[in-house]
Amino acid sequence: MPRLFTGIEIPEALGRELAMMRGGLSGARWVEPENFHITLRFLGDIDLGLAREAYLELWRVRREPVPVTLGELSFFGGDRPRSLIIKVQQNAELMELQAEHERIMRRIGLPPETRKFTPHITLARLRGTSSVAVAEYLSLRGLAPRGHYLAEQFVVYSSRDSVGGGPYVIEAEYPLGAQERESAAG
Repeated sequence: MPRLFTGIEIPEALGRELAMMRGGLSGARWVEPENFHITLRFLGDIDLGLAREAYLELWRVRREPVPVTLGELSFFGGDRPRSLIIKVQQNAELMELQAEHERIMRRIGLPPETRKFTPHITLARLRGTSSVAVAEYLSLRGLAPRGHYLAEQFVVYSSRDSVGGGPYVIEAEYPLGAQERESAAG
């Protein structure tokens, strides 16, 4: 079974803008723009029965569209940088959607997520990149695109064994907003 996770897609035009941030950082494996996303909940390598249960439970989510606003260019990993990211501003709608995904996954038997939810878009995975090189990159490219949009659905992605960063496949789509849910179900 492929690795599964829930997330929010990035509009194509915004993905093209973010792709302009690529290059100029040694040891970076850049994520392809079509694979940019905001992860809500990692499910992992789960069996088909549990995946079906997750798909069904996610269909019960009733939320309005979620505003998404990009923040600053940053990284994860401290002294040993591992990812170059664009932060996504936290808001009540986004945090509540993620918390609901967490509750659903725990209810169907998945272990709790151990990491605090930090909304972001991964631009590159870093290997052997020094914190000095990342600091230099940030100082040169610090003004990342400051886009915003309204996420009108969340999805379940799958990923195949790879070095990281995709390719990701959308396995299921879940519209946000009462009217969209009704028309999608009918």
